[in-house]
Amino acid sequence: MSALPVVAIVGRPNIGKSTLVNRVIGSRSAVVEEMSGVTRDRREFEADWAGRSFILVDTGGWEVKPDGDLNQSIREQAEGAVSGADAVILVVDGTTELTDDDTGVISILRQADVPILLAANKLDDDGSEWNTDRFWGLGLGQPHPISAYHGRGVGDLLDELVKVLPEESVGVAESGSPRLAIVGRPNVGKSTLLNRLLGEDRVIVSDTPGTTRDPIDVEVEIDGEVYTLVDTAGIRRKPQISEDADFYAVLRAREALEGADAALLMVDATEGVTHQDQRIASEVVDAGVSLVIILNKWDALDEEQREWTELSLPDRFGFVAWAPALRMAAKTGARVGRLGGAIEAVLETRETRVPTGRLNRDIRHWAAAHPPPVRKGRRPKIHYAVQAGTGPPTFVVFLSGGELGEDYLRYLENKLRDSHDFVGTPIHFVTRSKSER
Repeated sequence: MSALPVVAIVGRPNIGKSTLVNRVIGSRSAVVEEMSGVTRDRREFEADWAGRSFILVDTGGWEVKPDGDLNQSIREQAEGAVSGADAVILVVDGTTELTDDDTGVISILRQADVPILLAANKLDDDGSEWNTDRFWGLGLGQPHPISAYHGRGVGDLLDELVKVLPEESVGVAESGSPRLAIVGRPNVGKSTLLNRLLGEDRVIVSDTPGTTRDPIDVEVEIDGEVYTLVDTAGIRRKPQISEDADFYAVLRAREALEGADAALLMVDATEGVTHQDQRIASEVVDAGVSLVIILNKWDALDEEQREWTELSLPDRFGFVAWAPALRMAAKTGARVGRLGGAIEAVLETRETRVPTGRLNRDIRHWAAAHPPPVRKGRRPKIHYAVQAGTGPPTFVVFLSGGELGEDYLRYLENKLRDSHDFVGTPIHFVTRSKSER
């Protein structure tokens, strides 16, 4: 697998960001596939320019908060914009003076550790290019005159963009060894765990969130079994800016989960399970990847904190209650020895098959004890079910007379888990009406 570079397009409202995005994805040279966004104000696209593929993120506009807290608003927006990006395109209006929003953001971007390309937009002809001379003094390098609406100069801008993009991170697991993705929020100990398992400082470990820049694939032996571990890219930002952290954490997790067999979701036990942890766990389930939850830094908790964390788990991680949760300390190695057994167990149950005869006897029994609810005046009738595949276990349910709701599918899932060993693996259901082929 490969992890594509991420490019964020930023700027104040009505500056032409979306127009530029549409210009890029509408070009004959760009092959684009739109993907569902994680947050409402951002859109992701997979784009290709001059043979280089990248993820293009169309961000929301930067505005001054109604309370007038300009500096804080700009700082949070700017830090969030560059947090998970490998390059940033800052769009300004080339026909007017810079606003307070522009200059505030620029002061932050000057200090960023990623390439910044300055696009002076709305310059529709050669005669207007002299306006870009004033942008040289901003400390962001060469200004690029463009007209996103007409397409003028956009190709030159993208040519410069692909020059600064990092190479795609290519996985090394071609030997067939199971692939494990280490996912989680910044600074929860992902790289520390990887180094602990390797017995060496394979990746840089720092208290600064986001030290890891790109996904790193290495082979490691755990309890005599060889696995390929992916230490996912960190998020270069301050963790208190939760919305942007959420967006980029899920984006990076999604990349790491592509092609993975199991995910090691690391949670900072000193902070408890956060909304962001829940979102990443949801991505694991949607990807059909097996899951082991690691409550890291367990040794830093006192008895009262441990009790509070234990009590909060069913509430915060109830939707993945089937996943084993290990308490450990990656830094000291305490309880890390339990990891091998958990990984082996979730990979084994991932391939579990239920004989068709038993499956249908069980489902008929469960449906008789708890029939599907009536929907729109009709009660669905289940005719039979088959297991269509493994990795993850996937079941097709054939029915007539309506549809099964998510609540009833959860009921069937819970019954399956009670009857069979599906520890650590999601279960997927597909429903088909009797008339479908």
